[in-house]
Amino acid sequence: MPLFSAELTRYLDNLVPDRPAGMLEMEARAAREGFPIIGPASGQACYVLARLANAKSVFELGSGYGYSTAWFAKAVKENGGGVVHHVVWDEQLSKEAQTNLDGLGFDGIVKYQVGEALSALERENSKLDLIFCDIDKEGYPQAIELSSQKLETGGLFIIDNMLWSGAVLTDKDQSPATQGIRKATELLGNSDEWESSLLPIRDGLIAAIKR
Repeated sequence: MPLFSAELTRYLDNLVPDRPAGMLEMEARAAREGFPIIGPASGQACYVLARLANAKSVFELGSGYGYSTAWFAKAVKENGGGVVHHVVWDEQLSKEAQTNLDGLGFDGIVKYQVGEALSALERENSKLDLIFCDIDKEGYPQAIELSSQKLETGGLFIIDNMLWSGAVLTDKDQSPATQGIRKATELLGNSDEWESSLLPIRDGLIAAIKR
């Protein structure tokens, strides 16, 4: 169910500064095809958080055709340069992401991998400033555990879909995806390792700092 009125969603998206034509085309594609992207308001929030964290090494768990990557790459570029890891299962999506992001001027910033996101993160040897999570929801608890090992102290963990279209508001939905989101929310809220806050933008973002 929609948690927010169409008017509020439109208002929040319209507050986002103008985007380049390439990002607007990615937004239009998502609308045409029903492809899930984080959307302008959530994208802008992720960009601002990445700037505030002075993030120079970002790892995306779940990346699609590069829309969320573009927001993080913009922040990293403005933070003085670094790397954003784009990881997606589908080779075609990876190629489309590279085309989209190169067109936005982010060639040399984004590193592309095709494969399972958690496995790719597990193989990453360097400590990271920011991890963004938007994988299958039953994998969220595992993503939190792994991210705590890979983030620098003071690093930022952002996790999408934490309101899950309202499914988390009652106990009626006991699907693996919804239970994964509930468990992840509990882990971040109750752990001594994390300081977190749920931002009710679009479908809910949790931003958590690794203590």
